[in-house]
Amino acid sequence: MQRILLHGEGLFVLLTTVYIYSINEFSWVLFLLFLLVPDVSMVGFLINNRVGARIYNLFHTYILSLSAILIGFYFLSDIFLMMGLVWTAHISIDRLLGLGLKYQSSFQDTHLQRL
Repeated sequence: MQRILLHGEGLFVLLTTVYIYSINEFSWVLFLLFLLVPDVSMVGFLINNRVGARIYNLFHTYILSLSAILIGFYFLSDIFLMMGLVWTAHISIDRLLGLGLKYQSSFQDTHLQRL
């Protein structure tokens, strides 16, 4: 049941971010270009699992992406709003697919499942 809820949460957040992105009439080309940018954080795993998990998790929690959205709304900044929406969409796709935050034990160990 918990897994269904977490996947549903990912779907809901994804649909919400895509809707807000579309009503702002931002570029879908940019959306697709930047959708995988947060995965660059996997580079930390080249150092070791501890550093990799910390960097990856920092870029795969909603805290920073939602902060970018709030900054975009508050300062009327399309750049921050667009960046935050794409980033949040990326995280929600990961959650929808069952990809979670990483444990230090292994890249395959996540808070949602073992890959």
